[in-house]
Amino acid sequence: MILAIDTATRWLGLALHDGKAIITEEGWRSVNTQTIDLAPAVATILARSGITAANLKAIAIAIGPGSYTGLRVGLGLAKGMALAYQTPLIGIPTLDIVAASFCELPGDLIVTAEAGRTRILVGRFQWTKRYGWQTDERPELTTWAALLDAQQSEATFAGEITEEAGKAIRNSGKPFTLAPPAACVRRAGYLAELGWRHWRKKKIDNPAALVPDYLREPAGA
Repeated sequence: MILAIDTATRWLGLALHDGKAIITEEGWRSVNTQTIDLAPAVATILARSGITAANLKAIAIAIGPGSYTGLRVGLGLAKGMALAYQTPLIGIPTLDIVAASFCELPGDLIVTAEAGRTRILVGRFQWTKRYGWQTDERPELTTWAALLDAQQSEATFAGEITEEAGKAIRNSGKPFTLAPPAACVRRAGYLAELGWRHWRKKKIDNPAALVPDYLREPAGA
């Protein structure tokens, strides 16, 4: 059984994967309460599924980019569990989780997440027949205006998209498609699926060395 933990942004997610299917999955919007919410939620999802932390085969954790507080809370708990129970730890980039939920589409897949102060985190993915959506670029910290101005080719936008940004995408006059709201949700089930694939290929991270990708320094650093 793999436990997936995603606290990269205000959208939190947990899931359990037994290697064949998602056993349980939860997602909710948390505003500045990640520290309070996370540990009890993990305990509840494990208890409801009838397993203990010691029985986990691995833990998959979203490592960013994302918010300083969210990533610190999630990775701190995941590392603590991994070290306490000698459980393999697997770090997965945040934007890859959304990309993993999409089948082949024309053009690029652009995945976004909130970064605060009107800024967004952006990942550009291209479809490959063998591996699905892949990117060889570092995520970018930018604004919606700059992103829509720079993007000229056909693209589908997904992830955390405000109502205002959605209108700008639809009214851009460019070959852009806005993914439906349900498809934009970053689901922990896909994090668990990616984690399972990594675990099977023995792509395991060292808990002591795994660090979050903030993409930017926290305020006051």
